[in-house]
Amino acid sequence: MSPKRVFVAGASGAVGRRLIPMLLADGHEVTGTTRSPAAAERLHTLGARPVVLDVRDEAAVASAVVDARTEVLIHQLTDLAGSTADDYPKELLASTARLRMEATPILVRAAVAAGATRLIAQSSAMLYAPGPEPHAEDDPLVTSQTSIVLPGIVELERQVANAPGIDGFLLRYGLLYGPGTPTDGPAGPVTVHIDAAAWAAALAVDAGPAGTYNVVDDGPVSNAKAREILGWSPEFRLPAP
Repeated sequence: MSPKRVFVAGASGAVGRRLIPMLLADGHEVTGTTRSPAAAERLHTLGARPVVLDVRDEAAVASAVVDARTEVLIHQLTDLAGSTADDYPKELLASTARLRMEATPILVRAAVAAGATRLIAQSSAMLYAPGPEPHAEDDPLVTSQTSIVLPGIVELERQVANAPGIDGFLLRYGLLYGPGTPTDGPAGPVTVHIDAAAWAAALAVDAGPAGTYNVVDDGPVSNAKAREILGWSPEFRLPAP
């Protein structure tokens, strides 16, 4: 493993907060985005270089990614703050879909401009169409136009998979649980602990060929590819503080 210059979009989000310490512990030089000056201070305290910006501001994003001389860009953007274990409000799901549709192409263009070689993005393992289980990565996704989150996932995956000259990694997460999420334990059939989700992104900085990886607990969606190629396990947890 060689140290890289890693740019994390969404560094102060639920996954980002667990991911940043892992990247720093691996020796990477980390730049992370946030919308909050207070969160920027927390990132600075950890040892990352914070950038306060609006990820829809293409000029600001391009400048930040290029200035960081980014080699690996990690896309962990969502807009789900305020959700609970019992309720992921439709307006937050719709806002997250729009964010993925609008911000992903901006991040891709910035990564290309910076000469980055890897782009790692948070996707979803909860959208497989009905069929034999466990679902593998090449199984079809649902096509229902009534899904609020589907358009954002489809566009994100298309942009990342086709980023010119960049190896694209799509991490299809299950429903997140653990610190910083709405629930302490699994709350559905397709789940993953927040620490294990973040660890998959940290591993993808160096491990594996480009492609799609299910990052989920054992269950109706297969995690065999992530286990075998990334060396990942759903049992991973950060030490208690």
